Amino acid sequence: MEFWELFVISLMPVLKLLLITAIGTILALDRFDILGDKATKHINTMVFFVFIPALVCGSLARTITLRSMIVLWFMPLNVLLTYIIGTALGWLLIKIAKVPHHLQGLVLGCCAAGNLGSLPLIIIPSICKERGNHFGDVDVCHSHALAYASLSMALGVTFTWFYGYNVVRVYSSKISNVLKDSDCTENPLSGTETDLENLSKCSIGASVIAEENSQTNDQVKQLERECTMPDEQAKVPKKEKIAKLLKMNLKVLFSPSTIGAIVGLIIGVVPNFRKLLVDDNAPLRVVHDSVVMLGDAGIPTITLLVGANLLKGLKGLGKQLPLIIGITLVRFIALPAIGICIVRGAVHFGFIHPDPLYQFLLLLQFAVPPAIAMSTITQLFGAGEGECSVIMLATYSCAAVSLTLWSTFFMWLVL
Repeated sequence: MEFWELFVISLMPVLKLLLITAIGTILALDRFDILGDKATKHINTMVFFVFIPALVCGSLARTITLRSMIVLWFMPLNVLLTYIIGTALGWLLIKIAKVPHHLQGLVLGCCAAGNLGSLPLIIIPSICKERGNHFGDVDVCHSHALAYASLSMALGVTFTWFYGYNVVRVYSSKISNVLKDSDCTENPLSGTETDLENLSKCSIGASVIAEENSQTNDQVKQLERECTMPDEQAKVPKKEKIAKLLKMNLKVLFSPSTIGAIVGLIIGVVPNFRKLLVDDNAPLRVVHDSVVMLGDAGIPTITLLVGANLLKGLKGLGKQLPLIIGITLVRFIALPAIGICIVRGAVHFGFIHPDPLYQFLLLLQFAVPPAIAMSTITQLFGAGEGECSVIMLATYSCAAVSLTLWSTFFMWLVL
């Protein structure tokens, strides 16, 4: 197939994405204020709890079977490799660019966590609908594309929240510990080397008592004794913190989209459920059709929200230029080049079945911009949310050109 024809086929989905994104940006302007902060928050909630789980569940239930699950075994490994390689490249970027400590979690997350959900769901089915596509019959191609992209989304959401959430949390907690430690060294009661949190609380409490002169020396001594409590007593709060942390991480890991993927896989893999809900003569087919209708509303809504969120990055674009260049080089040059070697090597050794559309998706997983969820994660911890908005604006602007060129090359490679 000629390069220009492939280029046009690759360009059309990206142009559709850009047009809808631009509409989202316009709607978020103060002049219109349709997608303001409150509206965006509510729509994000709808997308997170309703649209995306419905889209993932409906697509997987319709197209994934036990046989196809065995065939697609390489995709989870491929996603894991994107995170491992992205983390290694992000670590190199941190060392070379001397990234400030409070931004290191953000850099690692943006380099490792790619947009494996909304972009493949938009791009790959759109390619199948383009005139002259060489991935086979339009309906079959579109059905398979939705299944592949839905599985990619389920894996992407799980990995992003499990990895990105925790790496940002770890670095944000290091920042708070440094602050607590510095506070403790300024106070005369901080001579012990016990738990930092208890020590900070105790020293601050003692200083307040000393300043206000409203407590006796015995109370100050009592606070000092609490600061130097035995390890056996200190272990109890730590266990409680670990239990709470595990509970919170499990809630994050089993997000609505992950639960939707699990339900969709169960329906698709178990023949009785499939006959009941999915097949043409299924008695409860209306339930599956309703879920699919809800899911169809998710793709344009996500794209509008991307445009609204990118508006926040217009301020301070030039301040983070070295960081932006580094992350752009990692996500749009280094990762795709390494991905080609991995996927082509897996094809050569027979690990991947010879479906060009499936190979195309595996390659595309290495070339997507950072996951939008990283902006949400940084907002949760207050760790570099302003810088994250700038990075998202820059990388998604570059993705308009990068995705088109890489998609063209990937199609030439697999067809």
